[in-house]
Amino acid sequence: MAAPMEVALVSDAAGPLCNCSVWELHSGSALPGYRGGNTGPRGLALLGGEHLLGAQLGKSYINVWELQRKDQLQQKIICPGPVTCLTASPNGLYILAGVAESIYLWEVSNGNLLAILNRHYQDLTCLCFTDDSSHFLSGAKDCLALVWNLYSVLQAEPSQIPDPRHVWSRHSLPITDMCCGFGGPLARAATASLDQTAKLWEVSSGELLLSVLFDVGIMAVTLDLSEYHMFCGGMDGSIFQVDLCAWPVQRDRTFQTERENGKIFKGHRNQVTCLSVSTDGSLLLSGSHDETVRLWDIQSKQCLKTMNHKGPVTNAFIVLAPANMLNPDGKPSVPLPKFSKHLYGTESTDEQGSEGVTLRLGLHQQVMGRRKALGEGLHGVRGDGVGFSPQPDCCEWAAAPWGLVSSPCAVGEGPGALLGCGVMFSGQWGFLQWAQGW
Repeated sequence: MAAPMEVALVSDAAGPLCNCSVWELHSGSALPGYRGGNTGPRGLALLGGEHLLGAQLGKSYINVWELQRKDQLQQKIICPGPVTCLTASPNGLYILAGVAESIYLWEVSNGNLLAILNRHYQDLTCLCFTDDSSHFLSGAKDCLALVWNLYSVLQAEPSQIPDPRHVWSRHSLPITDMCCGFGGPLARAATASLDQTAKLWEVSSGELLLSVLFDVGIMAVTLDLSEYHMFCGGMDGSIFQVDLCAWPVQRDRTFQTERENGKIFKGHRNQVTCLSVSTDGSLLLSGSHDETVRLWDIQSKQCLKTMNHKGPVTNAFIVLAPANMLNPDGKPSVPLPKFSKHLYGTESTDEQGSEGVTLRLGLHQQVMGRRKALGEGLHGVRGDGVGFSPQPDCCEWAAAPWGLVSSPCAVGEGPGALLGCGVMFSGQWGFLQWAQGW
């Protein structure tokens, strides 16, 4: 069986023919790119392995392509202002966009705008999810990095703005980039700033683990998969490799350029805007305002390949190519809905009724011999946030295009009872409500 193909997705600010170019990482061969518009910085994201999202540079909408239909836009998600950053949850269920100082959260299954978060004081610059989609991080020009619990955000009433789990305020100038490692809520996250520092944090506790001071402002940061090294892109075009396992352990370090010259990648002539490491940790991809993308051998610090572009590079990252990207006859398993411009729960009754049923999925646990869904995982099903998802052996189950669905069942008794059915989607249990008892 052939190994999964790694590809590089790259966008620039002035490409006249192609919004996002694609090329095979190891051979360097170009693959068909995605046409239409130009994507802004931190504005390119894969959604569920079936769609590509690109925040149009300087405009108030997000371009959406089906991965296999590269020459035709599927739709545009209209936003209230220019999108400054964009990301999608790894499980493919949610989209986050930064518009001015606000974070917009959409649910992919129905297109509902679930939340608008206003806890930053200046424009958003970057967003990222943890690998299990349970938390997301936001950075802005107000020098703050915030950690959000997704399920707490989903539970909040539309009139309330939930509190972030952590507020990181140790940067003194705008945050330019951030990334999150593996481990879900136990992961480590890195932030970069114009204050010439890159910092490493623990998501669960919010503790600062490491702060590294450089000679220049840092515009991009990433971690290798093993998290042995942190790579930081500078305003002068240099890329610095920081050893996270260095001894003795110091929380505050200064990167000595003269002493650590063997840990600097040199070749870009302008600021580095994006960094990404290959799956095996041997290759580093970098994009710059010098209109080039470079592929580096990490061990030797040699540049293996240079790709020239027509404008400053806004996005460049490495992914395992989804099947639909390489199969022109492939189709998304579920078509995308029309995404709402209005906050869910604030539209008129007719507008809400036209949206169809709403499915909430999340964390579940075994309680008193039955499967119960915690309120933080099953938002909006009952007023108290608790629902019941039936076991496979107590209902009849049938296959649906998106998962499994049970025969009708009731949750509770009397006026508070809910009529619906159990569902299983992407390995998670939930409850699909269509009526309430009397």
